[in-house]
Amino acid sequence: MSAVALPPRLLGLSPIVTPHARLLVLGSFPGVASLAAQQYYAHPRNHFWPILSALWDVDLLALAYDERTEQVRRRGLAVWDVYAACRREGSLDSAIEDAQPNDLAGLVARTPSLRAIAHNGGESARAMRVTRTLGVPVWRLPSTSPANASWSFERKLAAWREAFAACGLA
Repeated sequence: MSAVALPPRLLGLSPIVTPHARLLVLGSFPGVASLAAQQYYAHPRNHFWPILSALWDVDLLALAYDERTEQVRRRGLAVWDVYAACRREGSLDSAIEDAQPNDLAGLVARTPSLRAIAHNGGESARAMRVTRTLGVPVWRLPSTSPANASWSFERKLAAWREAFAACGLA
């Protein structure tokens, strides 16, 4: 009898954050393209950067990644994931196993200007039982992942615009 090999243990990315952040967007865990590039939302068909571009009227995709993250910080947005590490084959959230949560309470404590938390998709939203205890409103937004093909870009943008406007970011 042979043992079944476990998927590799993967480590997530550091948060994009400043103390003056007003909105924290939480994904679940970076996909294969994001881990390889060490960049949030690196898959070319992910709608995260195009949505921010539309909200802020800036072509973020034309900028180098460090310039994008500077725009994020400057505008009061923080970006992180609910999981710090996990085992997973591929990029689908449904394949996440043995997930280790990030210290969301610790991050919120370091961002005194935070007005809300927004979960990017369903797997991230599973952590709402935790984020709802952190003292700020919590939003569940449609996933920007290309796997969320049932929502059009325009429909995703409208949902994201509402959350960003509520926090003074759009």
